[in-house]
Amino acid sequence: MQDWNPWHGCHKISSGCLNCYMFRRDAEFGKDSEVIAKTSNFNLPIKKNKLGEYKLKPDKEAIFTCGTSDFFIEEADTWRKEAWGFMKERKDLNFLVITKRIHRFTVQLPEDWGEGYDNVLIGCTCENQNRSDYRLPIFLEAPMKHRVIIQEPMLEAINIETYLSTGKIEAVLCGGESGEDGRVCDFSWVLNTMMQCVKYEIPFRFKQTGTHFKKGDKIYTIVRKDQISQAKRAGIDYKM
Repeated sequence: MQDWNPWHGCHKISSGCLNCYMFRRDAEFGKDSEVIAKTSNFNLPIKKNKLGEYKLKPDKEAIFTCGTSDFFIEEADTWRKEAWGFMKERKDLNFLVITKRIHRFTVQLPEDWGEGYDNVLIGCTCENQNRSDYRLPIFLEAPMKHRVIIQEPMLEAINIETYLSTGKIEAVLCGGESGEDGRVCDFSWVLNTMMQCVKYEIPFRFKQTGTHFKKGDKIYTIVRKDQISQAKRAGIDYKM
């Protein structure tokens, strides 16, 4: 998956942010993650090479957008309209925007947004039941064409049947928390979400185990490089 980080830096707003990977990585270099700033790749989608060709080429996977910040963070309000414009220009690319700030989704939406751009997929992060019940009603009412629910880091069993039953959710992704201090992810929680997705025939993916993964009565410590492959080996993905 290709990345596009138009700005960097964030503020923790909920329990899912506690052990944020971006904060951990910045700390290694003595960088203040609370400082929000444009990056040198702000206009990456429309950058061209010497031949006049776009540097970002179409790919079967979507461009992971703003992974070192939140696309809807307040400090980016003056930049967001231009970023939307890049996505509109690159109709040959698909963009995945994952946010914990779905309540700010409509701030600085493009005038021609309507019900959404065909090439933009919005992922709403819901790490527990409380955040699910706050964010998902907003998510379902916001104007967009493509929606996915992200349960990562998954912190407890979460019931989302009410939201899945609307037919507006295209997929659900679950994952544990990485990092040495990652909180435990229980396989039973993941299975519970998977079964809800099966009930409503919604694609489901178990993305990663996280560092501390509970299965049955045992908690396993899984190194970072194996967390994705171990999740895949569970064989519980549905329609993905």
